[in-house]
Amino acid sequence: MPSSPGRGFLFEKVYKGSARRGFCMADLIVKAAVKDALNEMNVASDFYDALDGEVQELLEDASRRAKENDRKTVQPRDL
Repeated sequence: MPSSPGRGFLFEKVYKGSARRGFCMADLIVKAAVKDALNEMNVASDFYDALDGEVQELLEDASRRAKENDRKTVQPRDL
C-alpha cells in the first residue's frame, strides 16, 4: 500500500504470514515518511528496523484479536 500524504500511512508493503512462520514482513514503513514525521530530528539507521519490528508486532496482535473475534477484517479496536 503506498503512502498517502497527510493521512499518516507508514505502510509500504505487507506480506501474508509472519516472520515466525518463515515469511518476511520487512519494509512495513516508509523511511521518508518517518523522517518527515520527525521533522528536524536525526534518525539512527537502526531506528527503522526497530520501528518495523514494532509495527510487525502490532499487526500480528491486531490480526490475532480479529481472528479471536471470528472476523477476517482488522478494525481500529484491534489495536
